[in-house]
Amino acid sequence: MAIYKRGKVYWFSFVFNGQRVQQTTKQKNRNAARDIESAYRTKLAKGEVDILERAPIPNFSVFAKRFGEEMSTRHQAKPKTATYYANGLKNLKAFFSDVRLDRVTEEQIAAFVAKRRAMKKTNGKVLTVATVNRELEVLRRMLRLAQEWGVIDRVPKISRMPGEVQRERVLDHGEEQAYLAVTKQPLRGVATLILDGGFRPEEVFRMSWEDVNFRPAGKALYGYIHVSIGKTKYARRNVSMTARVKALLEMRHTQQGQPSQGWVFPAPTKSGRVESLKSQHRKALKLSKVRAFVLYSLRHTMLTRLGEAGADAFSIQKIAGHSSIVISQRYVHPTPERIEGAFTLLESYNAAKETQLKAEQERERASLRVQ
Repeated sequence: MAIYKRGKVYWFSFVFNGQRVQQTTKQKNRNAARDIESAYRTKLAKGEVDILERAPIPNFSVFAKRFGEEMSTRHQAKPKTATYYANGLKNLKAFFSDVRLDRVTEEQIAAFVAKRRAMKKTNGKVLTVATVNRELEVLRRMLRLAQEWGVIDRVPKISRMPGEVQRERVLDHGEEQAYLAVTKQPLRGVATLILDGGFRPEEVFRMSWEDVNFRPAGKALYGYIHVSIGKTKYARRNVSMTARVKALLEMRHTQQGQPSQGWVFPAPTKSGRVESLKSQHRKALKLSKVRAFVLYSLRHTMLTRLGEAGADAFSIQKIAGHSSIVISQRYVHPTPERIEGAFTLLESYNAAKETQLKAEQERERASLRVQ
């Protein structure tokens, strides 16, 4: 079939006078795409358009350079993201090297994974699953971009390796207490903000006093924090403070001379703020004897607690800054009691509406009798 779907739109592909013709219709509707394909065939037959010569498909190393430059340009404001792609490309280029980009197959990817899993770090330890998965993510992003740019027709299936230590660990309140009891600043402040606000660690690191509003908005009890950074519009949001967060920020604000601007967590780094707390975190884990977790797990802990407390998925999405409600829904686990309660609320709602309707109908009848 000449019509096929790539991503969200339809493309057409057919052979004309011995040459392959392949283009996007930019249409999401299959019938509309068929019409465009038919019209293009007609134009070719009449000589109204020419067949565009497709550029030779580059090898992996050549396109990897182009991809690296693109990522560096797109993520100028986030050096860590640009570095993430640059680091991921190193081992990929070493393995795939001169392989033509459209000939990177599932079999070759499996061979790459096997080779990387057999390798060891400079300290003699075997590479973690997470390390290999990060490289696979870079490979997937690169090949998908190549497809978007029309360099290749398809992207091979790239699956993450199982067994990676996830960030979805949830701390109980006892673990939280033990952990915070031994943490020092700035880790204690950062951890508290994540636990009470559901922030991403990077959002706390980049928090400035311009974003902190101590005056409550509307009927709120405390102030709120504006998250001004994020890849999506959902990530940029306002997050309400808890009493604990407000007390913590007021104390830091006073200690810093009540500035109107500047980093909430300043540090002697190139950026002038805290950029990583891995060393402090490792020490806190050792002292507290709490089972290992990463800072991001504190965000997952907070969102899980929101769901357990009865928050709906839409509220969680707003608080967390999720781009999709599907992500937020996994934190909501309705109990039989809550499901039954939903029907009780529905009955009350319907009864109230019926009462309201009857009252309106009675007023209409009374008005007609008066006339």
